[in-house]
Amino acid sequence: QIVTSKNEAIKKGIYQKPVDSKKTDIKSVEKLIPVIAAATKSRKSEIIQKAKKVVINEKEDDDLILTPTQNYLATQLINNAMQFVGVRYRTGGTSLSGMDCSGLITAAFNIFDLKLPRCSSDMSRIGDKICKTDAQKGDLIFFRTGGGAINHVGMVIEVINDEVKFLHSSSSKGVMVSSTKESYYKRTFAQINKVLQN
Repeated sequence: QIVTSKNEAIKKGIYQKPVDSKKTDIKSVEKLIPVIAAATKSRKSEIIQKAKKVVINEKEDDDLILTPTQNYLATQLINNAMQFVGVRYRTGGTSLSGMDCSGLITAAFNIFDLKLPRCSSDMSRIGDKICKTDAQKGDLIFFRTGGGAINHVGMVIEVINDEVKFLHSSSSKGVMVSSTKESYYKRTFAQINKVLQN
């Protein structure tokens, strides 16, 4: 897979912030100074200045400091999806005027041109089914609220020990955050799927 730009890497969720290159590059050059200085004593400052000029400027990347387990794309999906909190429930809806559970997920993924099946039961068949204990931000969480087939979906936004917090569109309250600790969702929980690559 060829990535041609930083923006493309961010979009694919594979961007990694370089290690503190300013310090390592200049230090490695300074280690060579005694050797070079033997031949050209007056060029020490010139060499250091040239080294500084080729070091990548990381100022624009201040917001990209992530822990190794975080997925940049998942983080951005959640940030964008959280803006839908408070939108009312509407069957078949995928916009700010109203959205159902799978409509919320569809709208969030569409922001990044990621296409998913439209209904929750079809969504539950994509990606890799994982254990609840392995859940991470950006995973999809599914429920059987009708007692039979999977009919409800949300997006994992936080995992604290054995509790999974998820964003979803409730038929009674619209887009909101709920928890698997709540008795209703504890009882109707079906599975968690990983649909984003780490």
